[in-house]
Amino acid sequence: MSRSRWFNVSIPLIAIFLGLLVGGIIMLVSGYNPIEGYIALFSGIFSESFYIGETIRAMTPLILSGLAVAFAYRAGLLNIGVEGQVIVGWLAAVYVGIVVDAPMVIHLPLAILAGAAAGAIWAFVPGLLKAKFHVNEVIVSIMMNYVAYHVVNTIIRAYLLVPGERTETIQPTASLQSEFLESITDYSRIHYGIIVAIMACIIMWFILWKTTLGYELRSVGFNQHASRYAGMNVGRNVIFTMLISGSFAGLAGAMQGLGVFGYMTILTGFTNIGFDGIAVALLGANTSVGIFLSALLFGGLKSGAITMQSQAGVPNELIDIVIALIIFFVASSYIIRWVLLRIQKKEGNQ
Repeated sequence: MSRSRWFNVSIPLIAIFLGLLVGGIIMLVSGYNPIEGYIALFSGIFSESFYIGETIRAMTPLILSGLAVAFAYRAGLLNIGVEGQVIVGWLAAVYVGIVVDAPMVIHLPLAILAGAAAGAIWAFVPGLLKAKFHVNEVIVSIMMNYVAYHVVNTIIRAYLLVPGERTETIQPTASLQSEFLESITDYSRIHYGIIVAIMACIIMWFILWKTTLGYELRSVGFNQHASRYAGMNVGRNVIFTMLISGSFAGLAGAMQGLGVFGYMTILTGFTNIGFDGIAVALLGANTSVGIFLSALLFGGLKSGAITMQSQAGVPNELIDIVIALIIFFVASSYIIRWVLLRIQKKEGNQ
């Protein structure tokens, strides 16, 4: 294994270990037993079918939001508007699930594609402004999160509201829910969306590494000036990148609307799926396989937090601290890389 690949594998693992270690110290200082807490956390994730199902359910939208962040990053863009794209994708998928009357073979794919299309359209705005007017996509995409939040709530209140501060329930022909998967996982909220997420991982890998478009997108990400000199249409590739990134994010919202809930409520705050996607992409090194494994970790931590609280008395907030610490150590990868190089150099001199 080459040194660079070894670093790409070892740094996230070290970051996870350090995050768990420092999180355990915080538990100890806070008066909780970290050993009991982590035993409860991991025993719940791997020993009970309900929590296995909940882990898969939690990781499904995280995979898609992580892919959205990673795809944009591969082309040199920072799509911080994934959260807003998740929200509009959720509403679009639910709306199609409510109003369209068609067989499942048509209705379900149509609802999923509606979510992807809504996310793509929402991401088109910062992409267009970046390509045509060189407006910073970070600022625009962040502000689009708030626009999405308020616009979606307004649409639900004005046109789709039913008792319970939510939309109507989607028709069964547009649902990703699975009685079979629920029954084998002790009636968790697992659904068929995990298949969509896995297919999205394959699609991202194929586009980036097996197509001419992917080569151009990665080239633009490395150096826009050299790509333009080589004859590539940088502006067009920026727009394409944001469209594809937004479609992944819209799919994440569709998974919530069609798989977990079957409707959309008036939001009282952000879902945080899009923001968590940044962490998933960062820990997963912006690769399809890495994002899948990273989402599995974060999904497991989120579902296992329930057993930590019930069995060891550790509050859920400490899991958020552990996740934040893992992100911090991944972001500090330069320090970890420097330490590893020093160790290798010392061993080489002996």
